[in-house]
Amino acid sequence: MKARYSNKAGARPPDWRPVEGEEAKLGDAIVASESLRLIEQAVREKRPFFVAAGFRKPHLPWVAPRRFFEMYPPAAVPAEPEIIGIPEIALVTELGRAAPASRAEAIAAYRACTSFIDSQAGRLLDALDRLKLWDTTIVVLFSDHGFHLGDHGGLWAKLTLFEQAARVPLIIAAPGIAPGTSPRNVELLDLAPTLTELAGLPASAAFQGKSLAPLLADPNAEWKRPAHTMVYHGEHLGKSIRTDRWRYTEWDGGKAGIELYDHTTDPAEYRNLAAEPAHAQTVAELKRLLSAGESAAP
Repeated sequence: MKARYSNKAGARPPDWRPVEGEEAKLGDAIVASESLRLIEQAVREKRPFFVAAGFRKPHLPWVAPRRFFEMYPPAAVPAEPEIIGIPEIALVTELGRAAPASRAEAIAAYRACTSFIDSQAGRLLDALDRLKLWDTTIVVLFSDHGFHLGDHGGLWAKLTLFEQAARVPLIIAAPGIAPGTSPRNVELLDLAPTLTELAGLPASAAFQGKSLAPLLADPNAEWKRPAHTMVYHGEHLGKSIRTDRWRYTEWDGGKAGIELYDHTTDPAEYRNLAAEPAHAQTVAELKRLLSAGESAAP
């Protein structure tokens, strides 16, 4: 296979370090503290509030208090499956071949930063307990993209159409919603209509997503909308859809490559089935869905 290339000139490998001193002085801790101040002020003044707490980590560089690094001593990284039939254009990230000196240490550092942010989000949730706000407050936790950690033959960072980069955490808590996990695939575009419905506000005609309220009421409710993702690799445009079972991707309308992954047997997406005759009908149906945009998933 040819050498992978990077979309970003002069890309540097991931770096990390534990820090000493007061956690409260770190940027993400300051975000949590200011968010707490705004919530407490709104409660004192008996006003409704909307707070968007934007945490930076686990964005590079992976810097977090030492106690979080101590939670994750580097461990051996298991061997990966063989890459089968994946087009070269798909095996590109923001950092390309800029790999760290130690994959095990890099993964441990990433996990340390994730736990650091978990602790800061926890400060906000603890405040909702303390201020008795759960009966009147909607909480949404999500991120903007996933992150490759040396998988798929050495990919790091983002800007791919693989599950590792396209999938993000999404947690929604709201009054009257029972705990549960839905197996459906949804989009971040769905958050705006979801929040307006949960808040009892009128929906906007500009919304392109669909309210997730039916899935919050019944996690297994029927959902016929595949999730869409797109990315540019240089001049090449990749478009991908994800259904409950399949991920299907086209590069330059299929001219530069087509990918099909079966998540029942290959959830990490290492074997491309697009060229196998047994899956020709599935490729044709998913191609139609990708072209149609919003439509019923198989």
